[in-house]
This record gives sequence, structure tokens and C-alpha cells, in this order.
Amino acid sequence: MNVISKRTLVEFYTQYPQAKIALEVWHSDARKAEWQTPDDIKKVYSTASFLKDNRVVFNIKGNDYCLMVHIDYKRKIVRVKFIGTHSQYDKINAEEI
Repeated sequence: MNVISKRTLVEFYTQYPQAKIALEVWHSDARKAEWQTPDDIKKVYSTASFLKDNRVVFNIKGNDYCLMVHIDYKRKIVRVKFIGTHSQYDKINAEEI
């Protein structure tokens, strides 16, 4: 998969260094993945949550952080929409970002 944008992840883990390794592992896994359906993601990330419009929320570093992405399965594009703590995630409307 083509992950857009790693810069967002880097900016986040610069501010939250304890998230760096987990985000780098997720990024590496996502780049190597060939997700065609949500079921493909669930096989590897059983705690992932699926929202409308092909949005997926991953729990990062156990359950310390939330990473929300939009996936275009046909074009093999994963676009980072949000990364934050759970309290930050709770304050957003995930369907509008």
C-alpha cells in the first residue's frame, strides 16, 4: 500500500517519542500490505475499527494512541487522516476529518 503521509506520523512521534517505534512498525506493515478488504486488515489488526467511507482506526502502542486512515482499496492508497491520544480522538468527529 502507498501510505500518505509519513510526515504526519513523524511530526506526531517527534512530539510523542514513545509512539515512534509502534508507528514505524505500523507504517512498515502498511507499506508491505496488499489490503483489498476490511477483512484483510482484521486478520492482522484484530482491534481495528471500521467507520464509514473506508476509514479505519488503528490502536497504536497497545491502546495509547489512535491512528485514523482512509483507504482506497482499489488504488492501494492509505491516507493518514488523524493521529493522536485517545482523549484527542474523543474530541473529533471522525466522519468529518
